[in-house]
Amino acid sequence: MADKLKFVVALGFLIAGVIGFYMLSEQPMILRVLSVLFGFGAGVAVAWFTAPGRTFLVFSKESWLETKKVVWPTRKETIQTTGIVFAFVLVMAIVLWVTDKSLEWVVYDLVLGWKK
Repeated sequence: MADKLKFVVALGFLIAGVIGFYMLSEQPMILRVLSVLFGFGAGVAVAWFTAPGRTFLVFSKESWLETKKVVWPTRKETIQTTGIVFAFVLVMAIVLWVTDKSLEWVVYDLVLGWKK
């Protein structure tokens, strides 16, 4: 129950920051942006101390460690893969265009007899 209350308070801070942005419409933009950032920061700070917030922090750290383990492709591999994708898209476009025109010819010229 306490975690839910903390999340409601965190959401309240976020909403207050957004409302502050619009309430300070006559003020310089920096104050308006700081209002949103303060609301966001206060909301994150409150949510940080909930059980789901701590779980999310652990998950984030583990995710960051997993991304360090990934073997990212080299520039050459990326360019080759992109070229293969473009070639496949081009071939599929041609196949679909030929299929469309063939069906158009069969339906309009042969079946219906509508000569163009």
